[in-house]
Amino acid sequence: MSGEGQKTLVLTGASRGIGHATVKRFSAGGWRVLTCSRQPFDPRCPWPGGEENHIQLDLADPNKTIAAIEVIKEKLNGRLDALVNNAGISPKGPGGSRLNTLETDLRTWGQVFHVNFFAPIVMARGLKDELTAARGSVVNVTSIAGSRVHPFAGAAYATSKAALAALTREMAHDFGPLGVRVNAIAPGEVETAILSPGTEKIVETLPLRRLGQPSEVADVIWFLCSPQSSYVTGTEIEVNGAQHV
Repeated sequence: MSGEGQKTLVLTGASRGIGHATVKRFSAGGWRVLTCSRQPFDPRCPWPGGEENHIQLDLADPNKTIAAIEVIKEKLNGRLDALVNNAGISPKGPGGSRLNTLETDLRTWGQVFHVNFFAPIVMARGLKDELTAARGSVVNVTSIAGSRVHPFAGAAYATSKAALAALTREMAHDFGPLGVRVNAIAPGEVETAILSPGTEKIVETLPLRRLGQPSEVADVIWFLCSPQSSYVTGTEIEVNGAQHV
């Protein structure tokens, strides 16, 4: 709890993996969490107030994304302490194969970019007044695939994440005068349902020799939304067990 009452987080892609761990981390810290996901609310989810704080939203649809902003605003009390843009899609080819630049259909590029790149700025711009009122924080979830060719992540996913890293810099520049910080985190191989078969071969080459845990990523998101990072903005923190070295 903060001096001005309970803090609020809006999180996209909340239903699995890093998103799920982030909900748990912020709930444990006393925050109210508004979750946005393609999935309807699952009553098995263990946090309080879940159903009335859930917005079912397919970020691949521009009209639905824009309409959802109004729904979210109605649930906010004029203030938003943090927005975490975690939703991401990574389509695969036949048999789970990697979609490269030669084979990715233009419609697939468009869908991936809408979810992974356009939705984060649409959400942040739509909730600008509430973020400003709280001197809030935005965290964009990018990827190690945004800076190097990855054996499993496809070309549309990788380029959308690289674009999101550049967008983070632009947003930090534009939102800074409003008192709003904007940062990114770039996870590497994290133990979630999105992992592809063969990931163990990557793990053998990592300096830390293990997968990351979703809770370890959630802790970095927590730091970027907390007063401890009050002079950190416009940066991308790599959470990857030194995979980038």
